[in-house]
Amino acid sequence: MSRDIFIVSNSVDELGGVSSWSHRMAELLSARGHGVQLIGIAPAVLHKDFGDDLPYGMTTLYSERPASAWTPRYPWQRLDGKARRQEAQRAAGVRSAAARMNQLFRAARPGAVVIVTQVWAMEWVAQADLSGLQVIGMTHESYETCKATSRYGRVKRYYADVDRLVALTDEDADAWIRDGMNSTCGIPNPLPFSLPETVPSATKTVISIGRLSQEKGYDLLLEAWATVVDRRPGWQLKVYGLGEEEAALRAQCTALGLDGSVEFAGRTDDVPGALAGASIFAMSSRGEGFPISLMEAMACGVPCVAFDCAPGVREIIRDGEDGLLAPTGNTTALAKQLGRLMDDQELRDTMAKKAREAIVRYSPEQVTARWEELFALLDS
Repeated sequence: MSRDIFIVSNSVDELGGVSSWSHRMAELLSARGHGVQLIGIAPAVLHKDFGDDLPYGMTTLYSERPASAWTPRYPWQRLDGKARRQEAQRAAGVRSAAARMNQLFRAARPGAVVIVTQVWAMEWVAQADLSGLQVIGMTHESYETCKATSRYGRVKRYYADVDRLVALTDEDADAWIRDGMNSTCGIPNPLPFSLPETVPSATKTVISIGRLSQEKGYDLLLEAWATVVDRRPGWQLKVYGLGEEEAALRAQCTALGLDGSVEFAGRTDDVPGALAGASIFAMSSRGEGFPISLMEAMACGVPCVAFDCAPGVREIIRDGEDGLLAPTGNTTALAKQLGRLMDDQELRDTMAKKAREAIVRYSPEQVTARWEELFALLDS
């Protein structure tokens, strides 16, 4: 059955995993004959160009990011006339943006689905007319990571009445169900690209790709690298990404004496090219959902070393078989696992082969079929 599908996110042009997921799913669902429209609330701070010749539509509701909602902390603050006027203007903007969504929703065929990828965007979707639409909420982070943030309360509030909440693993779905979100299921991310036909010969290079932010833990990776590279000359760590922590990370790199063995390579839009020739992929995140970067590395035949920071990580990496895990935040253990792979060419080759074989379980065909099954279930 061909249907109209709206994928609503904070931004549709953001440099990050959720935008990549949105565009990948839009591409896959469009190829199956669905009419897909990506809707972003506001333009991204860190912009990524996904191109113009897309088989699906894209709309951004605001020209700039709207102000945060005003919540008085004390009763006397309700008398603040300026703040009240600003909040009234913000509320009017939310209603106006929701009205723009309504125009798109009203043109949809029967059986249309709205997928809200991030709970911040759900505030606007909740203001729209959703009659006749199936609404699916998503959380792209682990249950434990979400629970430690303000997003947890918003998930409980704004996703309380959605037709289905989708987490990225069955383990996270079970956690949400135990927390009272009974209409929850798990569907993993699809592979972001087809497996390369060949794997280039590896060099003494460890690659990491991600946003240079506190959550991604690059400060921890540098600590581990300082330990591991000292006894292994000739190895290089290449970090791809941009972010607010870049200056601090460069300063830390210099303070640790790592400028000769660490390269900050900036942003890349060619992930397979960046991974070509790498021996190891390192992920030092403090929290994750279902990290696409691990899937990309394994698809390219690069064995991974990562912190076991989320169910999605230990689902993708089968520890000791196609990659190695370390306890979250334990830089000594991370260094040990990196060193283990750096010192053993045979182990790297074995894990690289197993990684390519294992990652096909997240093929686009299999993941998209699970979404189709969910759509059909909601129709019944």
